[in-house]
Amino acid sequence: MNKAELIEIAAKEADISKAAAGRALDGVIAAVVKAVSKGDTVTLVGFGTFKPAKRAARTGKNPKTGASIKIPATTVPKFSAGAGFKQAVAGRKGKK
Repeated sequence: MNKAELIEIAAKEADISKAAAGRALDGVIAAVVKAVSKGDTVTLVGFGTFKPAKRAARTGKNPKTGASIKIPATTVPKFSAGAGFKQAVAGRKGKK
């Protein structure tokens, strides 16, 4: 599924226009990106958690030459699926 398909489904489910659904989705994505880039955690109960994670510096290998290279430490976004999302993917029904 791509973004356009997601917008179409969201518009249908919420009974709103595709334009409004697109603006809403863009707003949610922008808010999550802004919060995580500031170091905050965004939790959507039942769906999952977006948070920044530190990745330590390490030594890697250039695949073309085989030479060792230093990869600097960085912060990357991390997503952890919530229990409801995991159960839905696994095909189990959640607790009511």
